[in-house]
Amino acid sequence: MKELELKYGCNPNQKPSRIFMKEGELPIEVLNGKPGYINFCDAFNSWQLVKEMKEATGYPSAASFKHVSPAGAAIGLPLSDVEKQIYFVEQDDLSPIACAYIRARGADRLCSYGDWAALSDVCDAATATYLKAEVSDGIIAPGYTDEALEILKTKRRGTFNVVKVDPNYEPAPIEYRDIFGVTFQQGHNNFKISADLLQNVVTENKELPEQAKLDMIVSLITLKYTQSNSVCYVKNGQAIGVGAGQQSRIHCTRLAGSKADNWSLRQHPKVLGLQFVDNIRRPDRDNAIDIYISDEYEDVLAEGVWQQTFKVKPEVLTLEEKKAWIAQQSGVTVGSDAFFPFGDNVERARKSGVAYIAQPGGSIRDDHVIDTCNKYGIAMAFTGMRLFHH
Repeated sequence: MKELELKYGCNPNQKPSRIFMKEGELPIEVLNGKPGYINFCDAFNSWQLVKEMKEATGYPSAASFKHVSPAGAAIGLPLSDVEKQIYFVEQDDLSPIACAYIRARGADRLCSYGDWAALSDVCDAATATYLKAEVSDGIIAPGYTDEALEILKTKRRGTFNVVKVDPNYEPAPIEYRDIFGVTFQQGHNNFKISADLLQNVVTENKELPEQAKLDMIVSLITLKYTQSNSVCYVKNGQAIGVGAGQQSRIHCTRLAGSKADNWSLRQHPKVLGLQFVDNIRRPDRDNAIDIYISDEYEDVLAEGVWQQTFKVKPEVLTLEEKKAWIAQQSGVTVGSDAFFPFGDNVERARKSGVAYIAQPGGSIRDDHVIDTCNKYGIAMAFTGMRLFHH
């Protein structure tokens, strides 16, 4: 197939719309549904991310994409009992690729609502079973087991988008894009991210444990496919906070840090102890938890609407309790797609337990950023490579 007609472009008024190849065949096959323009933008970006992450780490990898940026990305490490609880896992037969997607979606479950899923490996029944219970627009993977495909075909009344990608496809070395009727040309970003980038540790603390190096790689590859400016917090091979598309670096760091804090707060004993009404949907639980850990919850209690969600009136999670819980977080890695221009980014990052930083370096204030890291014993590597993506 050389081209595929789409319903419309980014918006319903943008017609005609299609994807096509100037030479050769499209590297994808639509097995179910009818993906749209934005779906394919998410599909192609997310596939590149998970393919590269698998190649760089050796682990099955997955991503949860929304509006051409990852809400989360992760490698397929086993889930703890707490993680199973906060990600609403009700099955026991979890494969590595299923764990990868559950962790990717678990980074920011609110932003993953209606996501596009991407898998580095063949989608199996365990992954399909979990995905079937989530609100999602579609999935891209190099293949599907017969059982997995049948499960996915029953999702969204049979309209769920399932795309198979040729894992051996390589894009042309030169890419083109039209904006305002003007054609842009650039080389495809084929820069490979690996542990070799992490040798220039510029801080007094030179210690980079293997887990930190792995997390740096996960962070940097995630950033490579995130709309810039962007910052990504990672722990144990899982993005736990992605701040995408901000005009200011500190706003990226704050946004990603607040998401990392929310991920941590979902594991607080008071959150784990919430008693929801019967038959509540997963998105409603996610929304309720987000409100509960926010500063708005006392207003919700005052309005007396908690009975719609909880069996028992939850005790307030106080600001002091939240700060104390987040302060316990440690061993977090943060990556940035461009240099930190000021030490304020380090100051904010360390409040979310950041102990390791990977960034390109090259600011005229690098010395101030390094001094701020030294102040807190943070180890920072300069990669020398910017990772802007637009």
